[in-house]
Order: sequence, then structure tokens, then C-alpha cells
Amino acid sequence: MKKLIFIVVALYFGLTLTAFGIPSRPNPPTLVTDLADVFSANEEEYLERKLVDFFASTSNQIAVVTVSDLEGYDISDMAFRIGADWGIGSEKFDNGILILLKPKTADSNGQAFIAVGYGLEGVVPDITAKQIVENEMIPRFKEGNMFAGIDNAANVLIELAKGEYNYQQYAKKSEGNPLVFFILIGLFIVLPILFGRRRSGFTVGSRNSSLPFWITMGLLNGLGNRSSGSFSDFSRGSGSFGGGGSSFGGFGGFGGGGFGGGGAGGSW
Repeated sequence: MKKLIFIVVALYFGLTLTAFGIPSRPNPPTLVTDLADVFSANEEEYLERKLVDFFASTSNQIAVVTVSDLEGYDISDMAFRIGADWGIGSEKFDNGILILLKPKTADSNGQAFIAVGYGLEGVVPDITAKQIVENEMIPRFKEGNMFAGIDNAANVLIELAKGEYNYQQYAKKSEGNPLVFFILIGLFIVLPILFGRRRSGFTVGSRNSSLPFWITMGLLNGLGNRSSGSFSDFSRGSGSFGGGGSSFGGFGGFGGGGFGGGGAGGSW
């Protein structure tokens, strides 16, 4: 009998402790919960407004949570626990996504994870979640810009969920634009000609130039923009924000969505 009581007590405390350190669902409900205090007030308001508008227009929910400590959890474990405990997404469609961020400190690496609900795993498969973390988030985080990394990721996730492009198109674009290759080839052909003419009195952009200065600079600027790995063709955000209120009102609350382990993360 004593052994049975011990087992029951141990199971009770074990189940209780599994939730220890997991952030509580915000009240009143919000889609942005900045517990690590990495966003300014304006940045947090901007993200909240964007995600509320997306939810109101599609019923899909993207939540952003930042924490200063993972409390001993693996970041993926904490992300899935938050997603399930809060019920991100609707119970009917399981269409929730959680972006979880633990900033870098003097004592620990920064970590980020995108957890994807059952209903959106076909739209954002694990490999795509990994690409978003590595391409959109971590480069900005390394620059110290937490907001830009989260905003970039949110924009890509929104565009994927809206069907503006699919994960295969995103993968192709994130690998780099083949136009860069042709621009490089063009420069290798054109620049020697320019320098050769300059030796004989020709100057780039001069009145007698066959390749005006503004065209040359346009090629160079285009090369720089396209080789940066940006996803500008799909109108991804650049981390800037402005005013204007939400056209759909406030966030009403989470709907009981489920998570089955889809997603991926990374560290820096």
C-alpha cells in the first residue's frame, strides 16, 4: 500500500513539474509575448498588429514568444509545450505557428525555434522552418537586431500560409538567384573593356562613354542586392515599421490548436 501511495505521489509531482518554467498564457491574450524584453514598445505593437491582421484575415495564428531562460528545457520541447498549453491555432484546423526566441547572453548561446501546428505542416515543412531560422532570423540576430529577425520570419510564414508562394519556391529563392551568375559574367566581360578604354582617354560615365556611369552603378547595385540572399521578390519585410492601426481590432484569444512535433530551430 505504501509503495502504491509513493508511486501515485511521484507521478503527481512528476506531471506537475513537467510544466514548471513554461510561460503562462498571456492574459489578456496577445500574439506577441516579449518576456525577454528584446523589443521596443513600437516594435512589439507593430508585430502584434501584423499578426492580429493576419489571424483576422485567414484564421491562422502566428505567435511570437521570447524568453530569457529555457529553464533546463530543450528549446524545441519548450516550444511544443507552449504551443499545446496555450492552444495556438484553432482546435478544428490546428493552424498555429509559434516563433520562440531565447536571446544570446554572456553565458549561453542564442536559440530560436519555429514550431508548426498539425494543420500547417504541409505548408511549412521542417526543412522550410529550418531555412527560415537560418536565412531570415539568425543573420539578423548576429547583428543584434532581434526585431528584424523575427519580423522577417513572420513575413515569410505569413506569405507561405497565404499561398503567395510555396515552400519549394522559397527554397529556390533562398538558395540564391541565378541572375547573379550572369551579372558576374557580364561584369567580367564589360569591366576589362572599360578599363582598356580608360587607358586611352575613356572614362566611365563620360560624354563619349558607351556605358554611362548610372548604368554601371545600377549593375553593381543590382549585384549587391541580389547576392545578399534577400527574398525581396516576394516583398519580404526589411525590419522597418511605421504607424497605422489594425484594421481588424484586437486579438480575441487562442483556439486550442495542436502540435505534433513539426518545426525546426537553430542557434548562434
